Amino acid sequence: MSHPRIHRLDETIVNQIAAGEVIERPANVVKELVENALDAGADRIEILTGGGGKTLIRVTDNGSGMSAGELPLSIARHCTSKIDRDLEAIATLGFRGEALPSIGSVSRLVIRSRRREDGESNEIVVDGGAIAGPRPAPGNPGTMVEVTGLFRNVPARLKFLKSDRAEANAISETVRRIAMARPDVSFTLAGSDRSTLDLPATGTDPQALIARIAQILGRDFQDNCVAIAGDKEGVRVLGFAGLPSFNRASASHQFVHVNGRPVRDRQLTGALRGAYSDMLARDRHAVCAIFIEVDPRLVDVNVHPAKAEVRFRDPGLVRALTISAIRRALAEEGVRASTSAAEAMTAAFRPGYSTHGAPQHHGGAAAPSVNRPLDFAPGMAEKRQSDFAGFTPSAAIAEPAMAAPETEPAADHPLGAARAQIHENYIVAQTADSLVIVDQHAAHERLVFEALKDALSRRTLPSQMLLVPDIVDLPVEDVERLVAEHETLARFGLEIERFGPGAVAVRATPAMLGEVDAQGLMRDLADDLADGNGALRIRDNIEKVASTMACHGSVRSGRRMRAEEMNALLRQMEATPGSGTCNHGRPTFIELKLTDIERLFGRR
Repeated sequence: MSHPRIHRLDETIVNQIAAGEVIERPANVVKELVENALDAGADRIEILTGGGGKTLIRVTDNGSGMSAGELPLSIARHCTSKIDRDLEAIATLGFRGEALPSIGSVSRLVIRSRRREDGESNEIVVDGGAIAGPRPAPGNPGTMVEVTGLFRNVPARLKFLKSDRAEANAISETVRRIAMARPDVSFTLAGSDRSTLDLPATGTDPQALIARIAQILGRDFQDNCVAIAGDKEGVRVLGFAGLPSFNRASASHQFVHVNGRPVRDRQLTGALRGAYSDMLARDRHAVCAIFIEVDPRLVDVNVHPAKAEVRFRDPGLVRALTISAIRRALAEEGVRASTSAAEAMTAAFRPGYSTHGAPQHHGGAAAPSVNRPLDFAPGMAEKRQSDFAGFTPSAAIAEPAMAAPETEPAADHPLGAARAQIHENYIVAQTADSLVIVDQHAAHERLVFEALKDALSRRTLPSQMLLVPDIVDLPVEDVERLVAEHETLARFGLEIERFGPGAVAVRATPAMLGEVDAQGLMRDLADDLADGNGALRIRDNIEKVASTMACHGSVRSGRRMRAEEMNALLRQMEATPGSGTCNHGRPTFIELKLTDIERLFGRR
């Protein structure tokens, strides 16, 4: 049996192989062509698509253009104007010289270009690898690239594409991500599939970036974000991070750029999760636009042909800098609520409002009424003082607010003065120009959590011995997990030991939490360990343990509070970073401006 001889592949086949790495779907074509336009210095880029990019992609720019002699080189593999011999300092978006020949091997590709100093434009055509031209053709300064019949000669690739609408959405998302970092460039996207996008240039001044971000993420983001900045050892992080209470169900609203290049990097995604680790629920994601600037020699963008991944020389530095920049900005912002919660609250009071988004008829459930008398009055909490024990948060939390409670708090505090408590869970406060509603359990949970973290960083937490050990029955596997972590739990002031095969004895609980439901606490801690399938170790997740304990040690829903207790809680919230959300990412308070209230009553 004779073996086939080694031979050189046909150039068209080589390009089609490369296309399999560079061009997976129409959005990849758009990405490559738009990046070429930006590298050519364009400040106006127009994209036209048809059939989700399968039948037509046309990108037109006003960049530097190419001469007739450069057109054949532009479609030859590994020909580029962007680098020479140095792959260690890539400062352009494109550099591999693979995109155009790869596109031309799996479609009909037309490139028409003209330099400003030339009298006419020229075009070259590549149809399934066959080349025609260059030849004169009418055209404006800049470059027009048209791609039709994508993957028509590679049907196996074509059948893996999604619906026209899905591919059009991917193109729109690609343009948004590229445009985010270039507010000085106008982008227009249009197509027969009704996927339109119009992003006028916002300029080059300091406000241009947030204006561009608002075009893409919406004005709501601009009202619910903080500016971030960090600089260390040649790495600079800047941008805008959303408030924890302004979050989304997916990570699609997270935009990360490295030296102007949109990237999807696992380490950077992990850094964002770390920055919001104790502020968001597990299934919620922050909204942010992060821009990392680093010496090109300290980052490798030549990791994958699609250039969507990067590799930092010092990934730990970039991660730590990103986390610290976001956390510092959120902490410096102080107490601040998301405007989206207030908007939802305002909408709920409008006549005909329904949680399902449809007006309610007279036969349906009643809409919230603004005329029904409220079942509370200022001072009612004092009438029921005998119904509950004194407010006893830890000393770390109680001081200084509890040391000298105000008899009549001024309304000029950020969270105002407490006026009432309703349904034994919500504190109603009044500021100079708004009404504030606070979830007492969620708010105090955050305060206890921060106090636990602060105290634990300095010492082992003191414990209070139980007169009679609390025996908690648990599945054998949960007992094993908890007993294995008894030393770490002791740091929190929680002392346990095995009590037979299916139970643990709780002998002491953290003193700063006061009276604790030991049964519920142990079950929740066991669940935390089980969630990690054995890999989630308590000693590596101190904040998770603190969060669980804070939930059990905070003011419970259904507990009546005195006026001074409510005001003490408000003052502590104002002094605690991140108090706008609880440990699980839920808002701790909602602020409704007086102007919004007046609109509800038709006064404005």
